[in-house]
Amino acid sequence: MLFIRGERPEDIVAIHKVHELAFGRPAEADLVDALRASRKATLSLVAVEDDRIVGHILFSPVSIDAAERTFPAVGLAPMAILPERQRRGIGSQLVEAGLLECRTAGYDCMVVLGHPTYYPRFGFVPASRYGLKSEYEVPDEAFMVLAWHEGVLQDRGGVVRYQPEFRGV
Repeated sequence: MLFIRGERPEDIVAIHKVHELAFGRPAEADLVDALRASRKATLSLVAVEDDRIVGHILFSPVSIDAAERTFPAVGLAPMAILPERQRRGIGSQLVEAGLLECRTAGYDCMVVLGHPTYYPRFGFVPASRYGLKSEYEVPDEAFMVLAWHEGVLQDRGGVVRYQPEFRGV
């Protein structure tokens, strides 16, 4: 049976391994470790199946530098599922749990750089619809935003800036 819960200190090694295996490199795992070490992880959730961590998702603060002011938001990244457990709905459960917790925490919107055919099922739309762009060179269709409140992004536009730990990933 699968369940989603918050990260615990004893999960750190397993979380690192999940990211390394899912991405085939250590960069995303190192990013998670760096965000955790600098206390910039807004929310960190694990998917546990038979007492084994099979997935992880992390959310961290981002800022949106708009024309008139900067306002806070949250970014979804990274998310990883063990390769042998992918395509079984674990990622969707992690995303849904994280969206609920972030919305409940009072965030107005969330951004993600991800598969343009995957994240729209959760309500994400291209960020360019609201005049938002990433500080990094990324494909327009892959940089998306989800606003929980009507009009929260209206006439704001701006550049979404991630935590410095994202540089080099």
